[in-house]
Amino acid sequence: SDWLPSLLPLITDHPLGFSDSMLSFCLQKKPLSAVIKEVCDGWNLPGPENYALQYTDGVQMYITESNRLDIKNGCILRLTKAPGRCAEDLFKGIQSSDAGVRCDSLKELAGVSTDMTFAQEFISRNGHLLLVKIVEDSTESNVIMTHTLKAFMELMYHGIVSWENLSTVFIKKIASFVNAKPTDASIQQVSLDILENMVLSSQSLFLQVKHEITMERLIAHLQVTNQQIQTKAMALLMALLQTAGDSDKQVLSGSVQDEMAHHLYVLQSVTLNHQELRMRTPLDCYSQEQRDILHGLRQAAFETESENSLSNERRRSLCAKEFKKLGFSNNSNPGQDLVRTPPGLLALDTMFYFATRYPDAYSRFVLENSSREDKHECPFARSSIQLTLILCEILRIGEPPSETGSDYHPIFFSQDRLMEELFCVCIQLLNKTWKEMRATQEDFDKVMQVVREQITRTLSSKPTSLELFKNKVNALNYSEILKLRQTERLHQEEILAPPVLELKERLKPELLELIRQQRLNRLCQGTMFRKISSRRRQDKLWYCRLSPNHKMLHYGDVEEDSDNPTIETLQEKIPVADIKALLTGKDCPHMKENKGKQNKEVLDLAFSITYDVEEYSLNFIAPSRTDFCLWTDGLSVLLGRDMSSETMRSELDILLSMEIKLRLLDLENVPIPDSAPSVPKPPSNYNFCYDFSQTEQ
Repeated sequence: SDWLPSLLPLITDHPLGFSDSMLSFCLQKKPLSAVIKEVCDGWNLPGPENYALQYTDGVQMYITESNRLDIKNGCILRLTKAPGRCAEDLFKGIQSSDAGVRCDSLKELAGVSTDMTFAQEFISRNGHLLLVKIVEDSTESNVIMTHTLKAFMELMYHGIVSWENLSTVFIKKIASFVNAKPTDASIQQVSLDILENMVLSSQSLFLQVKHEITMERLIAHLQVTNQQIQTKAMALLMALLQTAGDSDKQVLSGSVQDEMAHHLYVLQSVTLNHQELRMRTPLDCYSQEQRDILHGLRQAAFETESENSLSNERRRSLCAKEFKKLGFSNNSNPGQDLVRTPPGLLALDTMFYFATRYPDAYSRFVLENSSREDKHECPFARSSIQLTLILCEILRIGEPPSETGSDYHPIFFSQDRLMEELFCVCIQLLNKTWKEMRATQEDFDKVMQVVREQITRTLSSKPTSLELFKNKVNALNYSEILKLRQTERLHQEEILAPPVLELKERLKPELLELIRQQRLNRLCQGTMFRKISSRRRQDKLWYCRLSPNHKMLHYGDVEEDSDNPTIETLQEKIPVADIKALLTGKDCPHMKENKGKQNKEVLDLAFSITYDVEEYSLNFIAPSRTDFCLWTDGLSVLLGRDMSSETMRSELDILLSMEIKLRLLDLENVPIPDSAPSVPKPPSNYNFCYDFSQTEQ
């Protein structure tokens, strides 16, 4: 649309101190400065360059040319001070001699610093250095210091200024706030946040913070009743562990053992159990609020025509159809799907969080599955309800903390809303896994089992952040799960146990020698080959075999009906000592001569040996792939090289497997015969056989 929302309320901060509102029609194609000038002219406000538009609800962000297209219908904007003018006023305010003015200015600064446009203006005036000086001097009251630290943290979040530019004095002062016992909780909370960001920003800052912060004091913060301080202290500890090298990690981990791990586990358990009430509460079909949320999910997924203009019957039909597309089993009354507890209302919470927090991903999930065939679509609602239940079980929501438990998830301390954020990652993982498995509705339980395994395996690796969890769990696709299951099954069967692997290595030389002897014996028996002429005729046959003493290759033309001709009937021979090289495929002379004419099938069967200083060659086309492998292996043995065919590898695996199983049998005091037992004679009659076919008739 070329227009800003057609009825756009603009609340103007009047210089005389009162507010009023007006409805404005603004062209989106107009420069923002022109829009602001029109508004200022309408209110007779001089100097439009000193004003800017700003959201009044939620995050009060300034409207700029880069984000003006994000304005939604119904947004209320306010005409307020321009970022530059606001930054200048606050810069002066925090230097006022009046403590009250300084306090108010810093409090306002902490609020507006969340906006990138303002932050750039304030930092360009070196306002952040003024905040650093206030902290270093440390002469202000606790209230002013809290506002100062909050404002500083908000400014640093934008990444405009590097953390490495901070002075040692500043770092020591922030660390002293954390280490001090009788101090303001708000100051400690922000200080812990600042130190965490320092640690994650560079190795040099990590070393400084590690030197300044005592581990005993950090652990003490985990045992206080203030949950915000507990969480921030845990986040700092995780950052220290994440950034530390191996030696430092051992020192730090030594402090995170036993008692502290138990405290972390209890903190995690108690916090997650706040979700238990929602998990055990079924949806109330008579609750207007809950029904509105359900319809909100539907409306967020499907852009429908105005429902007010539809008849009741048509509206009900449309809603039922869309709820079915959303994946509800009871599409006429979707609330019935959420009556089961657990997960109860918690499933509704997670779905609504995903739809509002990540609307694009939500729409993509629903619309993508709506376009698939019915049997292949992944039902969003049903999957979400089951996934929420799985997460509740994995995170043990509803279980009281154990007195000896110490199994905590580091990711918990990096997220304010772990359950909801995990759900958002895992519901998209579920859709991905569904496609990888080419699942249908009948495979629903199988898919959920795989997803549970993906989540459990990833969490067991103790990821320290949501981003790390997301990367790991998406890398653990369905094929990887199958490989892991196969490997674990082999481990359980003792095939890949370290002692068995060692035994395999000891047995391998003996079995390879057995295969070499078999290959040479096969060459001694010989093979009949066909000659391929330039006219593609295959009517000429020749035979090649190795002499019993393995010193000569005998070959010569034979007739069609010849069967295993003797060495004496083969006119030609090549001393094995004269063979220089073994060539295969495209490298063979007879393949190069007919370049472009040979199909892949013939190339895969072609091999040659060169002899007499590589001036002559004997060219072969094997009758089959098995013969090709046998001959190339045998010739490699004659040349003193390693065998490399797929047949050799397969046979070696079979022999190793058989030998290992025999070795692992408990055969102590069991006599093993030197020769195989004889096959018993057939029975005198077969009256003991039972004919099932007569019974069926």
